[in-house]
Amino acid sequence: MKKSSFVAMILGTVSGVLFALGMCMTLLAEWRSFTKGIVLGVIGLILAIITVFVWRKMEKKEPLKLNKKTVFIVLFGIIGALLLGLGMCFCMVWENIAVGVLIGIVGIVALLSLIPIVKGIK
Repeated sequence: MKKSSFVAMILGTVSGVLFALGMCMTLLAEWRSFTKGIVLGVIGLILAIITVFVWRKMEKKEPLKLNKKTVFIVLFGIIGALLLGLGMCFCMVWENIAVGVLIGIVGIVALLSLIPIVKGIK
């Protein structure tokens, strides 16, 4: 394993854990730590963004260029993840299984369609 991959794996794991813990702290009322959860989640997001820059620097890749395609891909991924999460909420929180499964499937399809959008079909 290359050093850059190892560093990206460690930083990505730490940022993911911080973000997930922050969201749990925010969304679980029993924990009574909404504000602390928001802070921890934002720290996780910032660390994830830093991870991308560190990995690209270690791989000696050019900086990311912000164009319409990149913005579209990011927004499409966010919408897909939100749809998947909304479907899970419908199933687990609001006990509406049929609608939740349908919305979740749409989210999964959206996330899977990111692969051909980014890499293309050969």
